[in-house]
Amino acid sequence: MQEYRSLIVSIFAIFGLLLLGAFFSPSFTVQRTYLELFMLFGSLLFIFSVLVVLATIGFGSFALYLAIVVGALLLLFGVQIAFLMVIITYGIWGFIFGIELLLVANDVSTAITWFQERYTFSSFSKEYYAFYPVILIVYFLVELLPSLLSHQKPKRFSPHQVFEKMRELLD
Repeated sequence: MQEYRSLIVSIFAIFGLLLLGAFFSPSFTVQRTYLELFMLFGSLLFIFSVLVVLATIGFGSFALYLAIVVGALLLLFGVQIAFLMVIITYGIWGFIFGIELLLVANDVSTAITWFQERYTFSSFSKEYYAFYPVILIVYFLVELLPSLLSHQKPKRFSPHQVFEKMRELLD
């Protein structure tokens, strides 16, 4: 807890300074600017807190948490925001899944352990098919594009071979 004390004090100090600035501001527009900064910082703090909570509790209960958040967003802001959040979550989780799959394709032991701790073959295959387009995009962005820009021969990546490798590892 000692290492988090300075972080917590800093966060409260920022919120306090913004509220003091809003309270003692000379005009309404300046006060509104301070309050907008207060809300923006609170939103960023909330987003960061959600990421920390998800990393702490693990992604096993991620689906339940996502359902609660999407339900709350649906009630508060409507269908468009909830749909946008689902798309962003799909992209972020697909990117994480794709990076880990590329690491497995390159025989990184921590990535193999990551999959073995979190997946059965059945759950892996469901996410594999769900995130297949994202896996190919991640391969393009992480492996293929840098290799082409540096004029090196890109490493071959076969999603089917990785799928068969994961069948052996997870069964």
